[in-house]
Amino acid sequence: MKIQREAVVARALELLDDVGIEGLTMRRLADALGIKAASLYWHFANKQALLDGMADVLIDDVARNIDENAGWEARLRQVAAQMRAALSARRDGVRVFGGTYVISENVFRVAEALIGPMRAAGASEKLASWSAFTLLYYVLGFVMEAQGAGPGSAAMNALSNRRADFATMAADRYPHVLASMDAIFDAEIDDRFNAGLDLLIIGLQVKINMG
Repeated sequence: MKIQREAVVARALELLDDVGIEGLTMRRLADALGIKAASLYWHFANKQALLDGMADVLIDDVARNIDENAGWEARLRQVAAQMRAALSARRDGVRVFGGTYVISENVFRVAEALIGPMRAAGASEKLASWSAFTLLYYVLGFVMEAQGAGPGSAAMNALSNRRADFATMAADRYPHVLASMDAIFDAEIDDRFNAGLDLLIIGLQVKINMG
């Protein structure tokens, strides 16, 4: 039975959850699908092509349900939150998406949902498009950090267990770091994400007002 491209991507995403991006190989995927590697290469010439297809599917639900009656700032927040959720939904999802430059309806829809509100608010094409990239970079970096070493991760939990050592090291030479310890170890990851968005959007508001 001929396997469909959509089924290949769906199985690849499931396998990603199990083995991560390094463990996801074309041979392992072919074995998981119960097909020969040659059949897999009919759909995807190499692993990068497969990752491109996976990245596109990861954002399939992003920017489909945006409140068009909301202000431009609120719409940017909606898109950013949906991107964060989409890339966080799969193990290494942010690494899959971050290494691709896919040209697809999904990508164009997300870009339009970011650029459009800024243009409507008075941003130039350059400011709107570059700001869209900046927002995307922020989401990518935030999700990558959260998955790897953010609040609740194994790395951060290990560091929290050594908080006394952390304080001792910072005490003599790094007083501002020491004073910020409660904030550094604050596990309210949603609040941290929204605070970062605040900084970006406030800066964008200033740039738009400056003309």
